[in-house]
Amino acid sequence: MLKRKNNRLALQLYKGLRAYFVTICTKDQQRAFTDSRIIGEQIKVLNSCCKKDDFSVWTYCFMPDHLHLLLVGEENSDLIKFIRTYKQLSGYGYKKITGKNLWQKSFYDHILRKEENIAQVVRYILENPTRKGLVANFVEYPFSGSLEYDKEIFKM
Repeated sequence: MLKRKNNRLALQLYKGLRAYFVTICTKDQQRAFTDSRIIGEQIKVLNSCCKKDDFSVWTYCFMPDHLHLLLVGEENSDLIKFIRTYKQLSGYGYKKITGKNLWQKSFYDHILRKEENIAQVVRYILENPTRKGLVANFVEYPFSGSLEYDKEIFKM
């Protein structure tokens, strides 16, 4: 029997005052995030989960088949718990609307180190639609932003 590789760091590293760059992919790379109604519901769930679990969403970007987040945790934050809750609630809502499962198993994460420039991570996330040729300028992309800031402030 094959044992699944653990792709997580020590659990205590996912708690407290930290910044996380997270990517969550849709099941079977389905193009789930092309409808503003669906994304509006996703943002409502994201906002609700953040308030409940003490996270701030500095940046989000709903690409057609995945979601990028830059999350900043507070003292009592727990990223693993937050992602589990968000995927469960958002997946449930999505399945009610479409009849399809939304998320693949697990997620990708990067815990930002003190020396890393958080503004560069924000910019990287916001520029994703531009790199993929969906828009000429990231401010034109309707499915990205921040629950904390106006994305226009990141223009250079």
